[in-house]
Amino acid sequence: MSKIEMKTPLVEMDGDEMTRVIWQWIKDILLEPYIDLKTEYYDLGLVKRNETNDQVTIDSAEATKKYGVAVKCATITPNAARMPEYNLKEMWKSPNGTIRAMLDGTVFRTPILVKGITPYIPTWTEPITIARHAYGDVYKNVEMQVPKGAKAELVMTDKDGNKTSETILDFKDSSGIIQGLHNRDDSIASFTKACFNYALDMKKDLWFATKDTISKKYDHRFKDIFAEIFEAEYKEKFDAAGIEYFYTLIDDAVARVIRSNGGYIWACKNYDGDVMSDMVATAYGSLAMMTSVLVSPDGIYEYEAAHGTVQRHYYKHQKGEETSTNSVATIFAWTGALRKRGELDGTPELVKFADNLEKATIDTIESGIMTGDLYLLSKLENKKKVNTKEFLEAVNDTLSKLM
Repeated sequence: MSKIEMKTPLVEMDGDEMTRVIWQWIKDILLEPYIDLKTEYYDLGLVKRNETNDQVTIDSAEATKKYGVAVKCATITPNAARMPEYNLKEMWKSPNGTIRAMLDGTVFRTPILVKGITPYIPTWTEPITIARHAYGDVYKNVEMQVPKGAKAELVMTDKDGNKTSETILDFKDSSGIIQGLHNRDDSIASFTKACFNYALDMKKDLWFATKDTISKKYDHRFKDIFAEIFEAEYKEKFDAAGIEYFYTLIDDAVARVIRSNGGYIWACKNYDGDVMSDMVATAYGSLAMMTSVLVSPDGIYEYEAAHGTVQRHYYKHQKGEETSTNSVATIFAWTGALRKRGELDGTPELVKFADNLEKATIDTIESGIMTGDLYLLSKLENKKKVNTKEFLEAVNDTLSKLM
């Protein structure tokens, strides 16, 4: 069988630890035998980021702007313990955070459903996609410890030097803490449009929730921008597509989500999305069964797994011990990027390959062959636990029959 041609390269961002090992195995076993794989390669492993003073991360984001589609392996965001382990020059920032900021992107995370694994909330028969605004809030905050007797104020100075202030609290009786958050109208608008466009692409209802009854200016600004852009640019498109935009308070949204059947996109502010995406992933069964795509308002896509580098398994792998690491989300990062590349380039063979690889992955699990995390969750009677590489080889056996 001749290999499937690619017209335009993908941007390939390699990563760290066990996911880096799996990354190469996926290419060797599932991709390169079938595709004349063209990528512009960037090594985002912590060693290379340290060598380049993190310039490689910036370069990879610029390349993504150029080519429009990227696929990213999980990477280490170093903490203090990683400094001596990797002999780091400094505690480098999260590559995901850098790339999100440069692409002005919104993160969409969706669980992968398979038969035999029942969500902890059994009414969830369809996936819930979390759309996370990836800018501002607590992730760009300013914090201070306040001594007893101090008074904390929020002060704004306009372009003419005029000051407006609000007292936060007079700490006359106790010391304490304060935190300053911010956001930008242009970032909120980009988030809004990305959510509406993704809902139209997926033909799914969009929910958005904040706490505007309490946060009457900060959260209310999000609500207003969503409403204004929807009415001006998207209402007719949503009506034509037969989908709905729905706003409610965040606590009401949580109650509705728990009672729902799924099948919609839930847009959240940055912190809410961080928390709710992990909650939804766990409730569906496993963070290793969660796709993640960063979408910019001008139509740039970066696909990755929602989980980390699987550090514990990597240390076992280094010792020559067998691991049973779930590779499904990383496989789906590749299929998402290949499908989008095929759609943008008009190469239906590439789109079909991505569809077949996803089907082969799900069919393999549903036939009873799975890694250890799914083995513990699955209710299938004839299930078999396999190691990391054996699972990829089993997927390839299924894929070869589909091809």
